[in-house]
Amino acid sequence: MGAAGSKLEKALGDQFPEGERYFGLENFGNTCYCNSVLQALYFCVPFREQLLEYYSSNKNGVDAEDNLLTCLADLFTQISSQKKKTGVIAPKRFVQRLKKQNELFRSYMHQKEAQAAKNDAETSSPSEKTANGPKNPQANGVKKEPLVTWVHKNFQGILTNETRCLRCETVTARDETFFDLSLDIEQNSSITSCLKNFSSTETLNAEDKFFCDKCCSLQEAQKRMKIKKPPHILVIHLKRFKYIEQLGRYKKLSYRVVFPLELKLSNTVEDADLEYSLFAVVVHVGSGPNHGHYVSLVKSHNHWLFFDDENVEMIDESAVQTFFGSAQEFSSNTDHGYILFYESLGAGNKS
Repeated sequence: MGAAGSKLEKALGDQFPEGERYFGLENFGNTCYCNSVLQALYFCVPFREQLLEYYSSNKNGVDAEDNLLTCLADLFTQISSQKKKTGVIAPKRFVQRLKKQNELFRSYMHQKEAQAAKNDAETSSPSEKTANGPKNPQANGVKKEPLVTWVHKNFQGILTNETRCLRCETVTARDETFFDLSLDIEQNSSITSCLKNFSSTETLNAEDKFFCDKCCSLQEAQKRMKIKKPPHILVIHLKRFKYIEQLGRYKKLSYRVVFPLELKLSNTVEDADLEYSLFAVVVHVGSGPNHGHYVSLVKSHNHWLFFDDENVEMIDESAVQTFFGSAQEFSSNTDHGYILFYESLGAGNKS
């Protein structure tokens, strides 16, 4: 990326952020999805800083381990410690570890959303999933606790599932943690309307009646999901891949879904008017779920950058809206926002 790198440095000139590094990532045979998510995570500044701090203070112990989080820490350290401001790095160790751990990445094929539709948002934040509890206990007892603490602090939120019995009016609430929100999408909609639908009231009747503990019987009820505790970093996964029964396969929904640079969660969160700022977008390029390409848009020090594997270039902020989707079903534009990363403005936005 010599020429491209120097072009980026020239474009930024004396505005190139001190101490920042903008590196493309080598593609190891259809690892563009992985590369795009890695760029989004790298420019999640609070996460990056805490990961680098963890790695530098536990370096001797870290070398003995080999899990997804330590491989990620090693990659971030490689990037941040480069003497050059721009260039290309091969995330070989991380990709090898990811393929070893995740069936979807083992073969040199594009991950098929037909298989991944339910779980691909979890894949979008591989690092915190590794550190999230007993399913992947690679870290020993000494190190696991601090890992869980700061990863949860950045990405974890709490949803509350409220069910109101329509006979006795008793409300049953069940809390569950989340690291991302997967939202159904509609044509010519917005993230705000998708979030409203996510938290809309659903009536449980007929065969779907709710067993009320107070009534000791099945009753009609109303159910809704609310965000009880929003995360510092809000990861939103747009369900762009839908199984069409008549076709017997998954289809990509190219719907136009507006995602704002500044997002308010007042319609779903009990503590109203919590504001978030968009800092990264993973984009799917292509007309179908089983082929295509992934790139990412990242905001860093008030500049927007476009990452396409090895290539990095500046883009204007106004270009972000070209990735909302297509207003018509058949369009030549196949570049659509897929995973959105927002940072809460409450604790100070460093990106």
